[in-house]
Amino acid sequence: MPENRGTKPPRRSQEQRRAETRRRILDATVLCLQEYGYIGTTTVRVVERAGVTRGALAHHFASKADMVAAAVSHIAANRTADAIPKLEQAQLSDDPIDAGLDLLWAVHQGEVFIAVVELWVAARTDPELQRRVAVLEQASTAMVVDFAKALFGEQGNDPALLRAIYTAMDAVRGILLTKIALPRSASEHEARWRRAKADLRILFEDVLNRRAAQVS
Repeated sequence: MPENRGTKPPRRSQEQRRAETRRRILDATVLCLQEYGYIGTTTVRVVERAGVTRGALAHHFASKADMVAAAVSHIAANRTADAIPKLEQAQLSDDPIDAGLDLLWAVHQGEVFIAVVELWVAARTDPELQRRVAVLEQASTAMVVDFAKALFGEQGNDPALLRAIYTAMDAVRGILLTKIALPRSASEHEARWRRAKADLRILFEDVLNRRAAQVS
């Protein structure tokens, strides 16, 4: 019998090839945002990083704003998927406030936040980009609210708790903005977060205790 040299992997469909090209463009865009900022994220650099043609990029995205917004959405979606196991672990915690605040801090780390900050700054003078950033902000906020509902059950619908969550998001983002603008040691930023987290805990405990008193 002839030697079995294995079978060739099935050829990818046109749809799969398109999806792979789009993913490479989006990954390259995020890398450029991190390295060069919004202004320096040019289509030439993205094409070089992605290893695709200009025609392929134009086929997927009509404008730079479309490409950049899609890139951040792409990474944010991946980060949401990565956060699901962390959420499931947090749901097992005997201390949902501590677990929830740590989860909020964790999901704002890394490349996606740096890319989003670049969009925030660029959107100040770009109305088209402002609209795209607004959509991304709504999606980000909705994710955090969904996580809160998963952790706190029906209490997650309490307007006071939602306001506390927004305050916690503002605190996290503020600390991370200073981390970008004023690089310091990781331990110093962690210390700032622990300090903010202690104050946020008092806020959340007050909200949840008042909610419990109203229900009882």
